[in-house]
Amino acid sequence: MKETIDCRGMRCPLPIIACAKKIIEMQDGASFILLADDPAAAVDLQAWSRMTGHHCAPQGDGAWMIEKRIKD
Repeated sequence: MKETIDCRGMRCPLPIIACAKKIIEMQDGASFILLADDPAAAVDLQAWSRMTGHHCAPQGDGAWMIEKRIKD
């Protein structure tokens, strides 16, 4: 079972801040689930992942799988 960060009820940028804080603690290749119900979170998470080089994938119902990419 993947760790889940529940950001439901939070407005952006709070889900992105929570995601960024969590990813710092993780080993390369590790992943977690982020729950966010703010409509802006979908756009913001995708932009954040492009800027940081990490991966995010929608899992449905406001859930996102966030994976820390291995840095070269």
